[in-house]
Amino acid sequence: MRRRTGYVTAWVLAAVLAVVVGLLAVSTVGASIRGRGPLGSEVVPEGVEGSVAPTQLADPGPSRALRGEWGRFVVRCRGSYAVGVEATPAQGWRTVSYERGPDDDVDAVFSNGRSSVDLEVFCNRGRPTIAELERNTLPDDD
Repeated sequence: MRRRTGYVTAWVLAAVLAVVVGLLAVSTVGASIRGRGPLGSEVVPEGVEGSVAPTQLADPGPSRALRGEWGRFVVRCRGSYAVGVEATPAQGWRTVSYERGPDDDVDAVFSNGRSSVDLEVFCNRGRPTIAELERNTLPDDD
């Protein structure tokens, strides 16, 4: 009976250890597992301008104003979390929605009649980085 109890205890400890190691691995490389790609590979899509503002004492992290023909989306990083600060449409465009967060990524959708732009931004090493910029055009109504 002691031998069985020992085997069961060893098995339970091994299972708990495996779960802990798995959770640590996922949390450590979570951004790349969730499809963000390798850290440090910032790509600025064509037609998007952006600048990183210096950190101020009252601010928790750097912000970045992403600009395009659709307007401006300001995102701030708090560690690995993104916060949507402001979404301002350009003339002739409107802000359909924007996510304030904090979240692993935030997005904003701008529209101009039949055209729309969907921005998704995450924090890469504490800096707001574009994960995806999607442009859509609605088909003509017949």
